[in-house]
Amino acid sequence: MTTLTPPTVREDAETWLRENWDPEMALGRWWERLADSGWGFPTWPERWFGRGLTSDQAKQVDAARAAIGAVGPPSGIGVMMAGPTIVDHGTDEQRQRFLPNMVSGKEIWCQLFSEPGAGSDLAGLQTRAERDGDEWIVNGQKVWTSGAQYSKWGILIARTDPDVPKHEGITYFVIDMDQPGVEVRPLKEMTGGATFNEVFLTDARVPHANVIGEVNRGWAVAVTTLAHERSSLGASGMAGAAGGAMIGRNDLDRPAGQRTGGGGEMAGMAAAFGGGGGLVKDLPALVGRQDDRVLRDKVMRIYTLMEITRFTSLRVQAAKAAGRGPGPEVSTGKLVASELVRQLRDVGLEALGPHGQLMGVDTPLGGLLQQLALFSPAISIAGGSDEIQRNIIGERVLGLPREPRVDKDVPFTELTVGTKHRD
Repeated sequence: MTTLTPPTVREDAETWLRENWDPEMALGRWWERLADSGWGFPTWPERWFGRGLTSDQAKQVDAARAAIGAVGPPSGIGVMMAGPTIVDHGTDEQRQRFLPNMVSGKEIWCQLFSEPGAGSDLAGLQTRAERDGDEWIVNGQKVWTSGAQYSKWGILIARTDPDVPKHEGITYFVIDMDQPGVEVRPLKEMTGGATFNEVFLTDARVPHANVIGEVNRGWAVAVTTLAHERSSLGASGMAGAAGGAMIGRNDLDRPAGQRTGGGGEMAGMAAAFGGGGGLVKDLPALVGRQDDRVLRDKVMRIYTLMEITRFTSLRVQAAKAAGRGPGPEVSTGKLVASELVRQLRDVGLEALGPHGQLMGVDTPLGGLLQQLALFSPAISIAGGSDEIQRNIIGERVLGLPREPRVDKDVPFTELTVGTKHRD
């Protein structure tokens, strides 16, 4: 494919959008048309709903879409994590089966990785999958599963060989969430919402055809997903992730022009990090303190951090465009994003003054900053805690000595990890 310059990309995107965007078109139909054109996910390969563009070029597509006023593609775990992983590690049959309904927003996905005893030490997971002919039977528990209550599919890692070291006996699956063996229990948060869930798997079944990559080689596939997750949780990706509100069948049938963002803490994220800074840049004026130099200085510092994460994202996308998967550098963006959200929480509540103690849509800015403040701890945990990101940066980016791993060559059955104890 001939490399296009950013002006050419924007002109081509605007031309296509002017000819095809119709706010009265059903949202589902619009998403199908957008995905088929390649303009919905322009950094994806041309063969799989993309145009093979760089991140810089993709920003020109975003600018064209904003100029036309067209609704963007669906977001969420499916297109931000599962899709890129299936593109990288799946078979053509799997890509053909899972990607179309993903990019058109017809099916929502979730991520079944973390467990009560396997968070930071994810390879210590205890969920088991045992082969039964052409199927696998899965038993175990997952937690902190965003959107599980709405999802059709889940990306799942489970232990398939406990007699080898813990990183070597893991397999990566796509599991149907709509079956009797899957129980989802929402977790109520201090925001009042229930973004996260516990998921209990009891003799749940997965066809062998849904194994992504090789059996017992799923850790490498999971690392790809984690890299995309950390990239999406950087400040440059949080607006997109936040914009992926959970939708139902009726939403797909409504006019695309009526599409709005998510609610609650998700709306706060989208407002804060969308539109090139959105709420951040306008905060002093929005609270009537545009002449407050101290507040403006604090907002400037936050915006500077946003630009740093944007630059990190460009590095990641450049690596992907060159045929290299996301590397450990995504941890830098994820770590900065955690700090960014904490600063925005503190400055936002300071800017609101006494109003920051109130909740509800009738408070200043509709309660967005209060929701973001309550949700802020999640950003330091989701996708790998800040401490894990620092370890990754130190060992894999800066080349510092690795922490001792006494369990590296020990079979999982001989380990005492998480909630697993020897008799």
